[in-house]
Amino acid sequence: MTERLKRSGLIGELSAEFAGTMILILFGVGVVAQVVAGGALTTPPGGLGNHDSIAWAWGLGVTLGVYVAARLSGAHLNPAVTVALAAFKGFPWSKVAPYVLAQTAGAFVAALLVRWNYSEALAKADPGHSIKTQGVFSTLPANGNPNLPVTEWGALRDQVIGTAILLLLILAITDLLNTPPGANLAPFIIGLVVVAIGMAWGTNAGYAINPARDFAPRLASFLTGYRGAWRDQYGHFYFWVPIVGPLIGGLLGAGLYKFFIGRFLPTAEPEPPGRMPVPEG
Repeated sequence: MTERLKRSGLIGELSAEFAGTMILILFGVGVVAQVVAGGALTTPPGGLGNHDSIAWAWGLGVTLGVYVAARLSGAHLNPAVTVALAAFKGFPWSKVAPYVLAQTAGAFVAALLVRWNYSEALAKADPGHSIKTQGVFSTLPANGNPNLPVTEWGALRDQVIGTAILLLLILAITDLLNTPPGANLAPFIIGLVVVAIGMAWGTNAGYAINPARDFAPRLASFLTGYRGAWRDQYGHFYFWVPIVGPLIGGLLGAGLYKFFIGRFLPTAEPEPPGRMPVPEG
């Protein structure tokens, strides 16, 4: 009985959040390392991928991470999701801090693995471990481009909007009282949401939309040689932006879903997934 409780209780949930977030970061940070570090060493430069391959790999990382963790923990994989679900969907507040720690730990371990695996390529492409390849691990305003005048405040706005879109759509996709996708396709659709956000909202701040996704790899890079990891290309402290922005945006997006959609949905037994409901009257 004790072993069964251990598997199905909080320990199992935290284990799932750790593993699922680790999978997400292995693909997400890994693809950026391939494009930025590996691409810089090809002839011509940039021959190992582009923005689209980054967006698709992040989306697939989300999909695969959700499939790994969903049965045990619900696969939040994102502190902004956890906080928003606690505020609007009845997720226990007592579990918020443990979930966030598990997500951050999973992202940290994954970032260290990527850093280790790409150590030769990163050292060759950027011997000083500077802002040139810092974007492999953490986001920057305008993706580190000094010619695009996006400040930390513009990036904060971007993160609030992008994460609000993410949470509004996650709640729409997973709400059983709405018309959720059938055949266990919700993780795939959520992955497509991340791809779309990356393609439409990726310029101003690199679409972190997840505090654990940004903070943990940033910490891993700092501990392994990137001494400027906490600052942006202008020298400003930036690490707080992809933490505060997504937390605010997640609450905003979940609140918008509840205001515009959730409060109007029926409370009776939902229609079978995939079937369009017929309005009454």
